[in-house]
Amino acid sequence: MTTMTEASVREFKMPDVGEGLTEAEILKWYVQVGDKVTDGQVVCEVETAKAAVELPIPYDGVVRELRFPEGTTVDVGMSIIAVDVSGGEVPVVAEPELAAAPAAAVEEEAEPQKRQPVLVGYGVAASSTKRRPRKGPEVTVSAAAQAVQSELNGHGTAAPAPAPVKERPLAKPPVRKLAKDLGVDLATVIPSGPDGIITREDVHAAVAPAEPVTEAPTAPAVAPVPVPTYDTSRETRIPVKGVRKATAQAMIGSAFTAPHVTEFVTVDVTRTMKLVEELKQDKEFAGLRVNPLLLIAKAILVAIRRNPDINASWDEAAQEIVLKHYVNLGIAAATPRGLIVPNIKDAQSKTLPQLSEALGDLVTTAREGKTSPAAMQGGTITITNVGVFGVDTGTPILNPGESAILAVGAIKLQPWVHKGKIKPRQVTTLALSFDHRLVDGELGSKFLADVAAILEQPKRLLTWA
Repeated sequence: MTTMTEASVREFKMPDVGEGLTEAEILKWYVQVGDKVTDGQVVCEVETAKAAVELPIPYDGVVRELRFPEGTTVDVGMSIIAVDVSGGEVPVVAEPELAAAPAAAVEEEAEPQKRQPVLVGYGVAASSTKRRPRKGPEVTVSAAAQAVQSELNGHGTAAPAPAPVKERPLAKPPVRKLAKDLGVDLATVIPSGPDGIITREDVHAAVAPAEPVTEAPTAPAVAPVPVPTYDTSRETRIPVKGVRKATAQAMIGSAFTAPHVTEFVTVDVTRTMKLVEELKQDKEFAGLRVNPLLLIAKAILVAIRRNPDINASWDEAAQEIVLKHYVNLGIAAATPRGLIVPNIKDAQSKTLPQLSEALGDLVTTAREGKTSPAAMQGGTITITNVGVFGVDTGTPILNPGESAILAVGAIKLQPWVHKGKIKPRQVTTLALSFDHRLVDGELGSKFLADVAAILEQPKRLLTWA
């Protein structure tokens, strides 16, 4: 028994902080048992769906119990903290009363059931024990009663129904004794004597095949599969959870669901790089992040306007192609917790300075590990900038629910034919992966060609927009 009623204790359960989440890992507790909490106060930080989220408590009270320690992965819907909303102190358990209850129960169960005397002719008392029905032919109550009564009167058990008479094997007494000594059932012996009589040779023949079997070595047991061993001094094993687990599941689901096609194009982006430098000096972009990614993002938005069918998704359940009349532009970002893909909502309606501000906020929030699950849902198309790692390009895997993803390679100074002459130009390679169920080769090629054309001649941002 506790010093307070259970009605005053509220259980705060792990919420679904994102769409369709099933579990979350408790990263840190901000309260301890006995602490007072108020409505809206953050009590813990959890990691789920590629994001770290702080959870506020929805009522006032005193922390009674933390259900799980830090580092534990908890299913959505399970209680993680108990709060006494009466405002009292942490309950004290009265151990003597708890200990007395089991003792009383033991005494009640210790008294054996008294045996009832059985009188001849009256049968036995019905047992209170419930048994499962036996399998086999049904026996009527009257037949069972007659069998019990007969046994109690000393007449033995009721005779079973007559079984069909089996024909006795033909054999002479010495042969029968031999079979008995050797443990041979004559009914299993094939007779060879006249008129079907079993001979001594038949009995020995029946024994002969069994002798080598008993003496033959048993087949070697299958060796158990060896348990793999690991050199802990030279290897480190990291549990797959949180961001890495979510990423792995998403990539497997995408790679083995959507038929991927990847196309490549190498483009001269010298003019785009010059425009980047000019925009950095523009007062409209003062304090904003201006880089090639900004103009690549704008090029994608213009290309989508020219090829709207690229901005779609495949609905397997309804067998429909869903055309999106908005662009939630995803940006793949590497964070200390792993790769995440937050997106800029309604990017198609933003001006270039607004797009620059949104990109800056997205990257900063991701690096700080504060990206919310909502910011990573509902994306329609994604950019992954692998060029920052110095590689030329890659074959990106689609973000689940999207139809295309553009990989941007490193921008390098290379010899290039420009106006009929070989000159050093800034060149990059673009790779577009798309879902071939709803994006055919023509559409994918036109979209990629438009993006490349804009980056080669950025003035098309004005003429095509």
